[in-house]
Amino acid sequence: MDNIFVAELVGTAILILLGDGVVAAVLLNESKAQNAGWIVITFGWGMAVAIAVYSVGDFSGAHINPAVTVGLASIGATPWGDVPQYILGQFAGAFIGACLVFVSYFSHWRVTEDPGLKLAVFSTGPAIRNPAMNLVTEVIGTAMLLFGVLAIGFPDGAATAAAGAAGLTPLLVGFLVLAIGLSLGGPTGYAINPARDLGPRIAHQVLPIAGKGDSDWGYAWIPVAGPLVGGVLGAVLFNVLWP
Repeated sequence: MDNIFVAELVGTAILILLGDGVVAAVLLNESKAQNAGWIVITFGWGMAVAIAVYSVGDFSGAHINPAVTVGLASIGATPWGDVPQYILGQFAGAFIGACLVFVSYFSHWRVTEDPGLKLAVFSTGPAIRNPAMNLVTEVIGTAMLLFGVLAIGFPDGAATAAAGAAGLTPLLVGFLVLAIGLSLGGPTGYAINPARDLGPRIAHQVLPIAGKGDSDWGYAWIPVAGPLVGGVLGAVLFNVLWP
């Protein structure tokens, strides 16, 4: 597919604009949605996924997540030769989406004193820092994501899951992400997507955000490695159970 890079860039930018946008709305001072809570954040992320998939699914399959791309490639549903352009588009789009959130909430960074809240707009972090268990949580959450994505496409399986936006499928994927956030998001903030975390974390590092702290690079490997491992495990498990 010639449009893979552009479609994944656009789709992931939409994902981050709407997903990190809802986090900014809830966390930043003097936002009209300040303190709206976890339900609003998880619902916003679920709808962000659905809209992103509807937007570009017909052009690339709307993976919008390196863990999805690698997971599908591991069971032969996506050609390995296409993986680099998927992932490059995803990381570029995530960075762009984060920059758009920065601009959209430009007046709110300076009036928000807590640098931890500013980082939380862009990237995930653990409620209790325990690297081994934080990693396990991300593996489990992303395995559920891939298993669920393939289940939504059942009985056609991976072919349907990778085929793009059709009917209610993107909305169901959004509800899947909502369910994962509500059930498994508490320990780590459920990155379940390396691009979703690393692209915006890089944006946090380089953008002139008033009063920001460090970007917590010591934790940054967990929301990259965990989802990649979990994506493969979830896809392989589904494929073994229902080849």
